[in-house]
Parts: sequence; structure tokens; C-alpha cells
Amino acid sequence: MLTCYFRHLKLIFEQIGIEVTAANRKEIDRKIHEMVGVPYSNCPAAWKAIKSRMAEDEEKFLADLDRVLA
Repeated sequence: MLTCYFRHLKLIFEQIGIEVTAANRKEIDRKIHEMVGVPYSNCPAAWKAIKSRMAEDEEKFLADLDRVLA
């Protein structure tokens, strides 16, 4: 099962070469929460922060995500 916002990020994960699996899903989720400054497991707040960061500067968000998940 994917976290509530992962389905929205499918293309972004593909763009930066990240394959989400059952084995790495929680780690990716934790890193994204940390990156956007939202307590882990608060999915709606994380998605809101992700959308806000992408609207501000999608290219920077992608670069930050790539760096955090590398």
C-alpha cells in the first residue's frame, strides 16, 4: 500500500529514477516528511507541503528530492 500522496508523485519518482517498492516505501516516506518539515505519518500535511513546494519551484523540489533520496 502506498502512502496517500505517493500516487501523485509516480511520474516525479520516475523522472529522478526512484523505484518505490514495499522494501523502501517507509524510508522514502520518512525522508520526504523530513524534507518538507512535517512530522512523520501526517500524510495530508505532507502532501500539502509537497504541493506548495512544487508550485513555488518544481525544479528545485525535484533536485532536493533527488538529493534526499539518493
